[in-house]
Amino acid sequence: MRTTHQPIESALRPSGEVAEALERGAPVVALESTIISHGLPQPRNLEVAAELERIVRDAGAVPATIAVLDGVARIGLDEGELERIATEPGLRKLGFRDLPAAAALRASGATTVSATSFLAARAGIRVFATGGLGGVHRGWVETQDESADIDMLSRTRITVVCAGVKSILDVPATLQRFETRGITVAGFGTDEFPGFYLHTSGERVDWRIETPEEAAGVMRAQDALGGPETALIVANPVPRDRQLDPALHDRVLAEALEAAERQGVSGQAITPFLLSYLVKGTDGASLEANLAAVRGNARVAGLIAAAWSRGN
Repeated sequence: MRTTHQPIESALRPSGEVAEALERGAPVVALESTIISHGLPQPRNLEVAAELERIVRDAGAVPATIAVLDGVARIGLDEGELERIATEPGLRKLGFRDLPAAAALRASGATTVSATSFLAARAGIRVFATGGLGGVHRGWVETQDESADIDMLSRTRITVVCAGVKSILDVPATLQRFETRGITVAGFGTDEFPGFYLHTSGERVDWRIETPEEAAGVMRAQDALGGPETALIVANPVPRDRQLDPALHDRVLAEALEAAERQGVSGQAITPFLLSYLVKGTDGASLEANLAAVRGNARVAGLIAAAWSRGN
């Protein structure tokens, strides 16, 4: 039986700027596109997309916002492509498992953490900035609901700068799964795992790093040691003065969980339901905390990518 393989150039298309930067070993930071298409209202989503790219540039790196357009994974978007992600109705949300179908059927969609991590690493990008990761859902014993982010990060050599995992999740169970799957977690200037909207989740981390250079050093040690191609999570907390009020967060989240149970919301629908409930229940304050976290993560990711590039 004859097997043919699609050339990587046809399935994965870096922008000219990103391709040139990768060729000369310049720092590049991957950015996901789901926050643009599904996380923010128009026209603010396009403004934030441009702002995050500016933050990465100011930190000394080339931004590579990732999305799939007409079946082709675009690694770095121009202004028109960013606008398309921000405004096209019915745009799909693509995880890693959706990429082959999207490519074959020439579909378009924004990429989640799992898809962005895979595509970034496939393109040769080592650093990725996002808001909060997925993880183990509450009630896992009954539902077995666990984000695909964990599996992807357990077999993808990429450094993800994030504000922890989404606070709607079971944070202790998620950290245990990171340990089991060999995913290194380091707090950036903190001994505690961030709480996404909150400065801290109250859970400790085993490792603390203070500078982008220390993060780059951990990345080099990963490569020197070899072993499974696992990720490094750099957990960068939202500043205390920009976090969501913890008491408000806990109250609204409890209400959201009760509403989800009452309405029978489960599976893939539970995360967008809870996050939307938090936005409404906090009068948008949770969204502002999320954006503050993403901005900080984009900056730190740019600095880490620059430090990584200087040492290679």
